[in-house]
Amino acid sequence: MKTRMKIGLASSMAVLLLATACGGAKKDGAAEGGAQVAEKPKEPYTMKILAAGVKAEEFDERFREMLKKKFPHITVEYFAGGKGSTINDLIASGNTPDLIRTDVPTLVSGYIDLGLGYDLNEFVKKAKYDVNRFNKVFIDEILDVGRTGALYGLPVPPYFPQALYYNKDLFDKFGVAYPKNGMTWDELYDLAKKMTRVDGGTVYRGFSSHPTNLLRDNPYSLPILDPKEDKLADPARWTVLFNNLKRFYEIPNNTIESTAALDSQAFAKGNVAMMTNQHSVYLVLPPELNWDLVSYPIMEGAPKLMPQRGPAYWSITSTSKHKEDAFEMIMAMLSDEVQMEDSKKGITTTLSNTEIQKALGKGHPVYGKKNMEAINVYPPIPYTQKRQAGLTDIPGVTQQNLLSQSFMDVAQGKTDVNSALRDLDEKLKAEVAKQKAK
Repeated sequence: MKTRMKIGLASSMAVLLLATACGGAKKDGAAEGGAQVAEKPKEPYTMKILAAGVKAEEFDERFREMLKKKFPHITVEYFAGGKGSTINDLIASGNTPDLIRTDVPTLVSGYIDLGLGYDLNEFVKKAKYDVNRFNKVFIDEILDVGRTGALYGLPVPPYFPQALYYNKDLFDKFGVAYPKNGMTWDELYDLAKKMTRVDGGTVYRGFSSHPTNLLRDNPYSLPILDPKEDKLADPARWTVLFNNLKRFYEIPNNTIESTAALDSQAFAKGNVAMMTNQHSVYLVLPPELNWDLVSYPIMEGAPKLMPQRGPAYWSITSTSKHKEDAFEMIMAMLSDEVQMEDSKKGITTTLSNTEIQKALGKGHPVYGKKNMEAINVYPPIPYTQKRQAGLTDIPGVTQQNLLSQSFMDVAQGKTDVNSALRDLDEKLKAEVAKQKAK
């Protein structure tokens, strides 16, 4: 009896402490009226995150403090890849990450083939998470590339849209009107001829490019290796793309550099009037260069869409013991609030939210003074079609390097377009044979 009285007294005191001013009767040891017992603190642990190629400073600036506030029981251990912390290194050392930043070119070799692939659809359904908030192009690509229909990740900014950069000082120097949004490649060609000249012994080039990403991220979404056969995809259309770009480097005094990388860097030196390249916060132009940008030129016969390189993805590893928390972290890092702050810094959003798109660069000391609206003139073009399941594939980086070198040989007068594309076809077939032999 005494024991029962003590329990009853303790329960009554608990009720008094938790009840509202109007009180509440006891029922099964809880107070009526919605009184809640304090949640038990979550056990602290370490979440391992790998984002190869993304410096720790960038991760910290964009995500760490927010994650610390939302998930105080979790300590984030971050790996930026590189020597000693590649995915293979981490697996070998028993440090397999819970969260990994994947990308399309290496999704299979660096994630799925390692036994790390995990379908996020389970958590999407459980959380009733709206994947339609993302640009459909980016979701479609991750669903396609895994070849199973699994949702292996959610798209994290940035993606890399193509744009046309121009040097305002050179246009002012020669009294030529600036480029404008909505130009065609033919209009760009005429302008490049007008801006290529020798003045006071100095050669001024009208045009440069990054031939590798320009051809890879082309306005037809044309793949390099055919999706259904072991050969170059659609040589006739590649002929059109090669000829369109080749003519710019045939303009007298607009000679291409010795490598694709060097040609992409020529604009930064100040003697090139225009350059096609990706908009990217990782593209650094000298502060003394008076540049701006307009929308990427439209090609006749191609859709009025913006060529682009898709984003990376936040993926969960199959080995993680903290999958639910990892998904909650992904949702937090891809929230409207975080992506709005990203956009203001010039980081292109993966969302279809037009308000966030229009905020691009508004809070950045350089981009805030540029025509960043150029990025949103046209919607992103669909991704290039992937190889059919069951067919041997070639790593994307191998394909693009072969393509780039083929064009460089043409632009430098070492071969003609038809011969270059025939050679490219043979090289692709040889690479497929190598992969089959492995």
